[in-house]
Amino acid sequence: MNTKQEIIDYCLTLAGAYEDYPFNDPNWTLIRHKGNNKTFAFIFYHKDKIWINIKGKPDWNEFNRKCFSFVVPAYHMNKTHWNSIIISDNTPDDVVKGLIRESYELTKPKKKQQ
Repeated sequence: MNTKQEIIDYCLTLAGAYEDYPFNDPNWTLIRHKGNNKTFAFIFYHKDKIWINIKGKPDWNEFNRKCFSFVVPAYHMNKTHWNSIIISDNTPDDVVKGLIRESYELTKPKKKQQ
């Protein structure tokens, strides 16, 4: 996934995901859950690169920052709960997709208790 549109298209394959532009700035695309409107991916250009802010578990966020040079503390977000993925030609799609899926799972609507 080397373009912003490819990343958006992947995110939209996840059940109940929708695209949003709440900041009146076309640079910022948010991918949200229909059930609770929570955002699981902020996709934007920064420093001539595509960046994706994704939510993660705090321990895993730190682990991913140490393992992958393209994962850094989140731009303009809580650094404990969010990371940024910086996309380049050699950023592995499987890792990016896995991190997006994790963010999706952490933010999806909770099942109602019976």
